[in-house]
Amino acid sequence: MTVPLTAVPLADHAAVYAALDRAGFTDVWSSEVAGTDAFTPLTLAAVWQPRLRLGTAVVPAFTRGPGLLAMSAAALAEIAPDRFTLGVGSSSPVVVQDWNAVPFTEPYRRTRDVLRFLRAALAGETVDGDFDTFTVRRFALERPPAVPPRLVLAALRPGMLRLAGAEADGVILNWLAADDVPRALAELGAPGPGFEVTARIFVCPTEDAAHARKLGRRLITSYLTVPAYAAFHRWLGREDVLGPMWKAWADGDRRAALAAVPDDLVDALVLHGSPEQLRPQVQRYVDAGVEVPVLAVLPTPELAPGGPAALADLIARLGPAAVAPSASGATAVSASTFGSGSLPGPGEES
Repeated sequence: MTVPLTAVPLADHAAVYAALDRAGFTDVWSSEVAGTDAFTPLTLAAVWQPRLRLGTAVVPAFTRGPGLLAMSAAALAEIAPDRFTLGVGSSSPVVVQDWNAVPFTEPYRRTRDVLRFLRAALAGETVDGDFDTFTVRRFALERPPAVPPRLVLAALRPGMLRLAGAEADGVILNWLAADDVPRALAELGAPGPGFEVTARIFVCPTEDAAHARKLGRRLITSYLTVPAYAAFHRWLGREDVLGPMWKAWADGDRRAALAAVPDDLVDALVLHGSPEQLRPQVQRYVDAGVEVPVLAVLPTPELAPGGPAALADLIARLGPAAVAPSASGATAVSASTFGSGSLPGPGEES
């Protein structure tokens, strides 16, 4: 579950975390765009539900100085030893430059340098030297965590995917269909032991296909017109499928852009149906190599009027505890619920 939930005050999230734990969810993941910061909701979860794993998806590599990012991560790792994963990514020019007044330059190299700095600093080392994109002089954490957090990278295309495979403890995938997963994983190379593949999967838990597809088209035209995501889907081979949408968008014709997105693409990128119908669709990602499917639950006609009771019922029906574990063991599942204005900003994970 990505936290905090839209329209639920942070102080009221204890009940949400308890419901997730009861339903068998394993993780809560935060984001950082223009709502809360990434660390405060996870700190509350660490205290209220000490069994849940915690993760950031993602913290931008630009918007904190390297030392401050290490301090924030170390503090949460101290509260929740061996339960915290720090996910970092390049983010986007809007988040970094337009909103935080930091130049968005050399995103690949900056993200790589931040990863290398964090690896050393969170291990308790003194970091002193020149990186390609910044210089650090004699930085050492006063409270290095006894168990350093796992460091994972948000990645789309080959360069960042290869960096994740070579230097990170895992990768976060986003905005891809189950059939796209093998191509992305092929770029990782030979990751080390314990490497974990996480993917955000958009799900709209409703049998109202028209609602789900309308919402899916809106999200696709908002996200996949961003240069980083457009390049990602060109690399995945969708030039012919998305070309008409990209042209209409560039021409300023938003209505035509929406109409140009075919149903089968919406259905592949934004899963929909009842919670029971969603299970086999999500399982396809797991079968393709995703170890932590992060369900991004989109608004539905049923959720809004039902209020907290409807959300609690949805959590219970989606949760791993709703079905018996398979003979091979239960698959780790985490879910994220987004309101209409809380999606991570376009352009993350270049």
